[in-house]
Amino acid sequence: MPSFCLMGKIAKKEVKMNGKKVKVSCFNCGQTNNYPLEAEDKKVICGRCHSPLPRPGDVLEVNPDQAFSLISRSSLPVLIDFYSHTCPPCQMMAPFLERLARRRAGELMVIKIEVDRYPEMAAQFGIQSVPTFAIFHRNSERGRISGAMPETDLALWVAKLA
Repeated sequence: MPSFCLMGKIAKKEVKMNGKKVKVSCFNCGQTNNYPLEAEDKKVICGRCHSPLPRPGDVLEVNPDQAFSLISRSSLPVLIDFYSHTCPPCQMMAPFLERLARRRAGELMVIKIEVDRYPEMAAQFGIQSVPTFAIFHRNSERGRISGAMPETDLALWVAKLA
């Protein structure tokens, strides 16, 4: 089964990363930092501005300022999930995003924007329906897709663009 093979390869990569550092971008200044995986319960700060760093592999709910900072400054690709708490397909996709974020820790930042809370951002990005996923890298949109989908389809779409 293809999804099993894909997941197996990614899981092996996760195990190899233990004891190493992964890359994470600072929300405040956009600096890419090495984040020691052993420091999971400790506060890790940015080497440039000394702001706390997000933990690699987390799906982060952000405000528009944080999102724009990551889009414009991060050297890592940024996957944005435009969602609504009242949307069942959005809720269905949430665990898929969490697993994807853990598997791609250090290679991809995964963030969420709640369109009901930040309608101006949804309008600015032309979001017509939720869930909508967009990938940005170095201040450029690489791709966008809307609607719920199987986990493997999401993972393959992200792998192709990020």
